[in-house]
Amino acid sequence: MIAEPAILGGRPVRPELPLWPVLTPSVAAVFEQLMADGTWGTYHAAHTEQLIAALKETLNVEYVFLTCSGTAAVELALRGCRVQSGGEVVLSAYDYKPNFTNITYLDATPVLVDVREVDSQLDVTQLEEAVTDQTQAILASHLHGGLVDMAAVMEIAQRHNVLVIEDSCQMPGARCQGKTTGCHGDVGVISFGGTKTITAGRGGAVFTNRDDIAQRIRLAALRGNEAYPLSQMQAAIVLPQLQDLPARQQLRTERVNQLLDLLNASLGLTPFHIPSDPAFAPDFYKLGFWYDPDRYDGLPRECFIKAVRAEGIPLDIGFRALHRIHAKRRFRTVGDLPQATRTDDSIVALHHPLLYDENGPQQFVESLNVVQTHASQIRDAHSVTGNHPDPL
Repeated sequence: MIAEPAILGGRPVRPELPLWPVLTPSVAAVFEQLMADGTWGTYHAAHTEQLIAALKETLNVEYVFLTCSGTAAVELALRGCRVQSGGEVVLSAYDYKPNFTNITYLDATPVLVDVREVDSQLDVTQLEEAVTDQTQAILASHLHGGLVDMAAVMEIAQRHNVLVIEDSCQMPGARCQGKTTGCHGDVGVISFGGTKTITAGRGGAVFTNRDDIAQRIRLAALRGNEAYPLSQMQAAIVLPQLQDLPARQQLRTERVNQLLDLLNASLGLTPFHIPSDPAFAPDFYKLGFWYDPDRYDGLPRECFIKAVRAEGIPLDIGFRALHRIHAKRRFRTVGDLPQATRTDDSIVALHHPLLYDENGPQQFVESLNVVQTHASQIRDAHSVTGNHPDPL
């Protein structure tokens, strides 16, 4: 007999949501050194230069600029690509909201294209129709374990003389078509935000091999002082995590494969497609699924997430589709965006901290079984309380 779910008063599968970040010995040693030498509170020390050098080597790029956030990195990338008033930037209709607002902040127009049915990534077959004489850039984001077809994006962009920004904030150091994510485009961005696989609480980086883009970023970021700085303390904390990244990526991939082997269609979660081609090696800051409420007696997605989280599983709703949360006058679209709408309606995403627990994959599936077995009871309780989950 399957136990009563935690949301109805039962004992949770896990005692609590997994903590993140976790203080590893290498990061703890950095904190001790920062306290000993005082560089945690200085403008100038070796930490930022060491991180820049490490990122240049990891990414095989000529120029790296550290930033206070991934959002700031995207803004600088847009400025580096000369995105400005009257221009257009093409991006997926399912993407991170600040990518959209960065474009409008520069008084340019977002042009939204649909996503692929198999993994909700940018549908490159729609780029030809999206690109016009006003297009100044294409912004391609790798999201929720999916990878954009960057070779096709670059072929179309080069044919139309359009610059490409590659957003790899969710998977720094992953591989796409044989290259490191972020390194296909004319300029790439990564994030060190608080929930990311590499974290400094806040922070990011923008990088390129193009002299002209680097110079425009430099002029935008350096104004007698750095306008978007990453602190010495943050840089010092990021460096050991960057060094540990390959091993952590391998572990996350192994755990995701275990999880998918345990999952079956009856549990009502269809995972995003993960390519088997070795030229593709995604990472899993979040693992995307489509939720089928019919497998849970019509349990609304928000309540399903709340119930799974009550079992100690870090599941979240994902992003909102951009065409559903912004005024229509602020963007234009290519077509009706049916797949982005589907994603907005049904996506759920598993957060990476569960993947460091060897029992995590099994606990995830156990939690789904518990919630599914008692779905009608949870649904009835939800209809009275109307509660919604808090996002991660």
